[in-house]
Amino acid sequence: MIGFDAATLIVSWAAGSWFFLWITTRRRVVSAGYGWLTRGVLLIATAIALVIAFAYGAVWSREIASFAFVIAGSTALVVSIIRRQVGAALEGSSQNAESRQFPAWLDLLVAAIGLCASLLGAFDAGGPVLLASARILVGALFLGAMTDAMLLGHWYLVQPGLARAPLLQMVHAAALMWIPEMIVLLFPTGMISVLNGTIDDGYNGILGWFWAANAAVTVVIVVLARLALREREYSAVMAATGFMYLAILTGFAQDLTARILLSP
Repeated sequence: MIGFDAATLIVSWAAGSWFFLWITTRRRVVSAGYGWLTRGVLLIATAIALVIAFAYGAVWSREIASFAFVIAGSTALVVSIIRRQVGAALEGSSQNAESRQFPAWLDLLVAAIGLCASLLGAFDAGGPVLLASARILVGALFLGAMTDAMLLGHWYLVQPGLARAPLLQMVHAAALMWIPEMIVLLFPTGMISVLNGTIDDGYNGILGWFWAANAAVTVVIVVLARLALREREYSAVMAATGFMYLAILTGFAQDLTARILLSP
């Protein structure tokens, strides 16, 4: 059994989302505002994780790494704003073109720091360390892909001329990450033990089947989002965004329910 810690879950979610932010923004197709929005949301989430950690029991190695995550993320946000302002000032000029662009590697560095903080939380969770680490990392990427797909879909309202490729990439990533997410949650001791009654969920098995239903619904919704994006009309993007809005709710329920049921 692996202990559940809300602070570790939130930090890992933010780190995974930051990784997929890098995947999207490194090609410089999406406008700078999307990066500002996403970085701001994830910084707030990480700050909340730190508050929870200090209120309910800090894991100092994780908290130090989480604080470094916040510092690095704040630096990335400030640099992106400054670079955008410089780019606007040099509009139409061929000089100093490099100074206009945000260094994409900075987001990758921030994500790496956040994932390190997540792993430090996994080491403190008890149970098999490799399994705990796998569940944290895979869960981070699973939730991160769906979060970025949902946020990116909303950004099409601001940047309606944006090609669908970035959103398609995030929807594909969410569908792909669902597979290892299921594997690590079913791996012994996993959700199979809840479904067959070996682990008592306290509600005569209802929570186990609630988890199974959310897992099934999540992948169906993600597939529907992909099918929606096949349509040529602009409304298809909004439909896919709506589907991803639902997917992130059921995906969080899938991940969170399992972590709670499989904790001591």
